[in-house]
Amino acid sequence: MGTKSVSVFLSFPFLFLLTFISFHAQTKADENRVYIVYMGSAASSSPRSKNSLRNDHALLLKSVLRRKANAVVHTYRHGFSGFAARLSEDEARSIAHKPGVVSVFPDPLLKLHTTQSWEFLKYQTALEIYSNPNSISGAAKGFSSVSANGSDTIIGILDTGIWPESESFNDKDMGPIPSRWKGTCMKSDDFSSSNCNRKLIGARFYDTSESDDTETEDGSPRDSEGHGSHVAATAAGSIVQGASYYGVAAGTAKGGSPTSRIAVYKVCSSEGCLGSAILAAFDDAIADGVDVLSLSLGSPIEYEPELSSDPIAIGAFHAVEQGIAVVCSAGNDGPSRETVVNAAPWIVTVAATTIDRDFESDVVLGGNKTIKGRGINFSELQKSPVHPLIYAGSAGEGVARNCDANSMVAEKIKGKIVMCDTNDDNYSRNEQIDAVKSLGGVGIIFQEKNPGVVVVISTALPATVVSVKDGLDILSYINSTRNPVATILATVTVTKYKPAPIVAYFSSRGPSHGTRNILKPDIAAPGVNILAAWMADDTGIALEGKEPPLFNVISGTSMACPHVSGIAATVKSQNPTWSPSAIRSALITTATQTDNLGAPLTTDSNSTATPYDYGAGEVRTTGPLQPGLVYETDTIDYLNYLCYYGYNISQIKTIARTAPKDFACPKDSNTDYISNINYPSIAISNFNGKETKNVSRRVTNVAGDGETVFTATVDAPTGLSVTVIPDKLEFSKNNQKLSYQVVFSSTTSSPKGDMFGSLTWTNGKNKVRSPFVVSI
Repeated sequence: MGTKSVSVFLSFPFLFLLTFISFHAQTKADENRVYIVYMGSAASSSPRSKNSLRNDHALLLKSVLRRKANAVVHTYRHGFSGFAARLSEDEARSIAHKPGVVSVFPDPLLKLHTTQSWEFLKYQTALEIYSNPNSISGAAKGFSSVSANGSDTIIGILDTGIWPESESFNDKDMGPIPSRWKGTCMKSDDFSSSNCNRKLIGARFYDTSESDDTETEDGSPRDSEGHGSHVAATAAGSIVQGASYYGVAAGTAKGGSPTSRIAVYKVCSSEGCLGSAILAAFDDAIADGVDVLSLSLGSPIEYEPELSSDPIAIGAFHAVEQGIAVVCSAGNDGPSRETVVNAAPWIVTVAATTIDRDFESDVVLGGNKTIKGRGINFSELQKSPVHPLIYAGSAGEGVARNCDANSMVAEKIKGKIVMCDTNDDNYSRNEQIDAVKSLGGVGIIFQEKNPGVVVVISTALPATVVSVKDGLDILSYINSTRNPVATILATVTVTKYKPAPIVAYFSSRGPSHGTRNILKPDIAAPGVNILAAWMADDTGIALEGKEPPLFNVISGTSMACPHVSGIAATVKSQNPTWSPSAIRSALITTATQTDNLGAPLTTDSNSTATPYDYGAGEVRTTGPLQPGLVYETDTIDYLNYLCYYGYNISQIKTIARTAPKDFACPKDSNTDYISNINYPSIAISNFNGKETKNVSRRVTNVAGDGETVFTATVDAPTGLSVTVIPDKLEFSKNNQKLSYQVVFSSTTSSPKGDMFGSLTWTNGKNKVRSPFVVSI
């Protein structure tokens, strides 16, 4: 690990970052690599000041270019100041001490977090609205008004690019591009300005190589991975009838905000996503004029950057300052605790859940015993069980049980269906499928402890997944039968599957590693087996003898994130003056915690889910349009956040150049007071039960009725007493702000574990729910 020093802070009023220099011990002083030099605020408060640099920024940039003409990779000047450059460690250390520099850190490599989902959300979370449409604001009228008003909302997608020819990006019936749009459609050998239209209004790409050669294979906005097209279509894809993956998951594909515009920023390649490119995209997006930014990527769990060296946290701060909502995936490192990433409080962090659709591919054994399996395949095997069946462990020694290609004996595999173990993470499912196929096998059965909900997609040969319990039954049948036989049936799409949603096993869990005083993730959304647009030249997922599909089914918090981004864009379209924190509040306080059986949400291991799994719950489509009350996080909240983290007033005023002159840190500031940030959820740590914990909150009346009274109700766990003061909020007008306190105390002498509950305000029409977690 490299050394770390903390000295100076610098920030906007929606931004803070500590001065932090991180160097890896293996980096030699005379080696050049890309470093990011972050210098805080831009030259002007206006993001449109594209050609001006702060003096200290210009001087430092000039000195770097004087030493090496092509050293600078990116320059940041629109939303914030800084640059990325190829430097030696000694040069980086020297620059870190220059005037105006906030932080210098090596360019990190981040990773991607890899139709019916919207129909399920709409069915699952239908909002009961007022009977008199004239008595409510446009935001409360539901999706019926979205199509007319949502077309000026612009969603920026930071990902792998886009496949512009997809029908999901057609601009039929869309009006003129908003005049406030300042972005561009960059050209390349395989991408021209004509690839953009009134739906896809912007497309940029960035150098994704650390080499000195600036010409890279990724020099185009065109999607070469598929991920970016899938994400963009999920967030804002146009309506496409008859979408499917070779007939599987057939239906109508559409994005969460199908009339919103899309701007893509290609920051990722097959190798990952460089932090320097991500910051460049944030900088451009701020100047271009997007309303929502969607990032289905993040740092690996083994790399936990400080805020000052986290490009997503840095860029998101500046975007939020300019009124742009930032939505990010929570990560795919679940189900372990403290694995959530993108957990800064100014980011909406999204977990992944299932929808009410399943892909069933059953196994039929001799004697016609049917065992339920899950997978997407296009089996042409006979429907009757006539194919020889073997356990991979009987076809070789040692790791043969994992369908290891070098351990199985071909003569024992040829012509047979093979059952594989899957308890070794060194083997991917695709590798195992390829191994069985290469040795002449005709099908493959995976047995997993928790079959989960993510399907195995196999175009090479029939494949399905069964539970370990069912796998033992199959193994017993094999061992007790002289000539065991079986077949694998082609996939059948099952709709209205129950229970749904459930939290996916891969979805990263809270609490946040950085602080337990902000609840993360914030919310959950569909992220399992999602059908959306794909690049049209991907032969790797094509059926033999057929053209590549135009849609693909994939899973991850990557897929959950754009669901929320689309809803956030819808909320923004109905409430153009709302701040990012008001939009976040509307999403969180209207979420649901029950599945389509009316039972509490669970994980796919059948345990009851908690806010560490799903945040406030499953996002609703229409609920956020009528939240009743919103929690707005303002400048002072973020400045206090710095105070609570332990930074002194001189450091904070170095960070926040526009901080109020009379701003002072609260007395006796410590990290426990982070709980007092005006966040729509509540998280308290270090609760020993010997003293009470008081938390303050402030809400704004957006119910639309003027005079209204909200009453508090509390759902508290055993052992915890929760008192709300006052327990009634009497509003006399719209947009009025009122405050309240919540007092937590223990009813036992020694509280144990994490305690979860909720506080709900209701006026008879709106329910405004805030989850809380109290940890010892």
